[in-house]
Amino acid sequence: MQVLKFGGTSVGSAKAIEQVCQILKNNKPAGRYAIIVSALGGTTDKLIRCGQLAGEGQEQYKSVLQEIENRHLDTIRELFPITAQSSMISQLKKKLNALENLCDGIFQVGELSARSLDKIMSYGELISCVIVAEKLKQLGFFATCKDSRELIVTDNNYGHATVNFQATNHLITEYFAQHPADYVVLPGFVAAAPNGDTTTLGRGGSDYTAAIIAAAVHAELLDIWTDVSGMMTADPRLVSQAIPIAHISYEEAMELSHFGAKVIYPPTIQPVMDKRIPIWIKNTFAPDDYGTLIQDSVERAFPVTGISGIQHISLLTLEGSGMVGIPGFSKRLFESLLQERINVIFITQSSSEHSITVGIHEADMLKAKTAVDSEFAQEIQEKRIDPLQVEKDLCIVAVVGDKMKNHHGTSGKLFGTLGRNGVNVRAIAQGSTEKNISAVINKADLKKALNLIHETFFEAPLKQVNLFIAGVGNVGGKLLEQLQQQQTYLQEELGLQIRVAGLANSKNALFSPYGIGLHDWKNQLAQGDAMDLPAFVDNIKSLNLRNSVFVDNTASSEVAAVYHEFLQHGISVVTCNKIACSSDYAYYKQLKDLARKYNASFLFETNVGAGLPVINTLNDLVRSGDRVQSIEAVLSGSLNFVFNHFVNGNSFRSVVQAAQDEGYTEPDPRIDLSGKDVMRKILILARESGAAIEMNDITNHSFLPEACLNAPSVADFYETLDEHAGHFQQLYQEAANAGKRLKFVARYADGQASVGLQCVAPDHPFYQLEGKDNIVLYTTNRYQEQPLIVKGAGAGADVTASGIFADIIRSARL
Repeated sequence: MQVLKFGGTSVGSAKAIEQVCQILKNNKPAGRYAIIVSALGGTTDKLIRCGQLAGEGQEQYKSVLQEIENRHLDTIRELFPITAQSSMISQLKKKLNALENLCDGIFQVGELSARSLDKIMSYGELISCVIVAEKLKQLGFFATCKDSRELIVTDNNYGHATVNFQATNHLITEYFAQHPADYVVLPGFVAAAPNGDTTTLGRGGSDYTAAIIAAAVHAELLDIWTDVSGMMTADPRLVSQAIPIAHISYEEAMELSHFGAKVIYPPTIQPVMDKRIPIWIKNTFAPDDYGTLIQDSVERAFPVTGISGIQHISLLTLEGSGMVGIPGFSKRLFESLLQERINVIFITQSSSEHSITVGIHEADMLKAKTAVDSEFAQEIQEKRIDPLQVEKDLCIVAVVGDKMKNHHGTSGKLFGTLGRNGVNVRAIAQGSTEKNISAVINKADLKKALNLIHETFFEAPLKQVNLFIAGVGNVGGKLLEQLQQQQTYLQEELGLQIRVAGLANSKNALFSPYGIGLHDWKNQLAQGDAMDLPAFVDNIKSLNLRNSVFVDNTASSEVAAVYHEFLQHGISVVTCNKIACSSDYAYYKQLKDLARKYNASFLFETNVGAGLPVINTLNDLVRSGDRVQSIEAVLSGSLNFVFNHFVNGNSFRSVVQAAQDEGYTEPDPRIDLSGKDVMRKILILARESGAAIEMNDITNHSFLPEACLNAPSVADFYETLDEHAGHFQQLYQEAANAGKRLKFVARYADGQASVGLQCVAPDHPFYQLEGKDNIVLYTTNRYQEQPLIVKGAGAGADVTASGIFADIIRSARL
């Protein structure tokens, strides 16, 4: 099957529609066609104007509606014989009457909602679809018209809806399997929310419609017919020497489209890229021109494929010495912009962490300034950071090319050319592979810069890794975020294509052998099947995807109990769940043996120290022949937080409550305070050092009174903390009187392991341990006089997710 999309200029007049029909007549090999059409050129802008005028209470909307009607009537009268006009005009009138009623209602209410605007904008494509389909029928084509709203399902984000690909693909494949027409004409740009409301896919969304359908039916080719002969090395309106690009990769096309190349709508590329369906951009009015074929990377003479630019850019800079070494500033910055639905186009950050700069559309500048200054009001007041700096009247120029990485000095040539010609670069963003080098310059220099760059420059297999992830809470959510963020880097730098083929939480499970879209995984998972662990395991095994990795982000003993089933099928296991490795030694050893036997990875670095290299460091020591004499460690970020904040003036209860509120403890803090979690961790380290010990071999010197441990509920537990406040105060006071600090310490030596509260002196490495940090001291045959120390943040979703991410990469590269 072949999918063809014709843009607004391609159906902008009776003559243009006749040219479309001629193209279809000439391009008539055996097979079926899906034909996606835009509204007649300029119609969507007029429809938007209608809605705006009606919403403002201005009756001029009626004259704009009349212009739209006249435009379509003229097209019908010119395109069809008199005998066929009556039926067409009747259909047109019916749709335009509905449109007029909608605008009348908006005029009466005096308000234009995004939902109503989507409905208004849909009429352009709905009308053009009928006209084109009827013309094809008149010429003898076996054609039919199908409303895309009955096939493409989205959320209700009116104006720029997100597609539910699972539901959409099902509807599309079902429709084309059941309807035999050779030519199916569909309106682009429009879709429907689950409740049936009309939604739209964003300006340029007709391209996207075509790509969605092409991917769903596994089309042989997607043709995008427009009014230019393909993509150019630069915008010919600004660079007169621009030349057509005959072949371009999906990634290059996506980069150029994101950076202002208007030939193809940016989201169009992703659906067909996943299926490796070629896209051919052709000129309706010069059909013999070759155009541009978008497919997998191809060889070419030039390192640079194309250059592009985005105008009307503002730079936002968050700066201050208070940012250095403090995590979370970038997250808060981007979240404040996200809440205002502000798109970030450009990002750069100083290596000193003293500042971070982002580029946004100039229209969002004031809204962004208000949002960010509000988010960081306290830090600004305390003069730890400066108020957000805003610069306007800027633009971005981008140099794109897959082959730039093979040509040394590409960036030097770019910036040297600009510098020698007086073009000041305000900010730079450059990937390590030089696929895209972007520079922010004054907007007045855009044309000059593009011509300079054009003048200067125009003379690898992937290993696919399939993840099945259980647990998408704090840690799992951060992992998915990091996976999405690093996709390009992993492909370009490590040759890895990591895709999520399965997701599960306690309620739902979702599978997609072609990969789950990480931009919308929450909505997709919510619509998945009910979670059933045995069925989930069976599905993973039955899919039998190459390079499969099961990732466990839960704390479930049931999930930990099925690891052996994965390893037996050669499916690697990466987990932050400590239960398996701290269960019976026999099961721990069985998992290690199965991993070796079936050449699968069993990695659990985050069992101890979150993202710290605690276990890998120990493994390296043992594998290199060193022998562990002792391990001494503070392994609970939550307990370290508690005792670092348990000072004069703070009750023990309030400190524990604060730790729970910050997310440093389990929902039941007794799991942390009892020492059981630390026991598991020292058990795992002891086993990894070669000891065959069990949990009941570890001595726990608990500091909690029995009444606290045995409280019937968490609420009751907090009450018992108040009742035993004197006990905790005494522990603190005894340490303080001796000039020491309280630390919950785990120790392993000579085959014996223990955990308990200790008072450490100022000369001990544990004394200065702050916050939620962990520290591990390895004393070995090689490190006798001075132990090997691993220290750093040992709790938190971000660092734990990064440790899991590292284990996933490690498993993929073994």
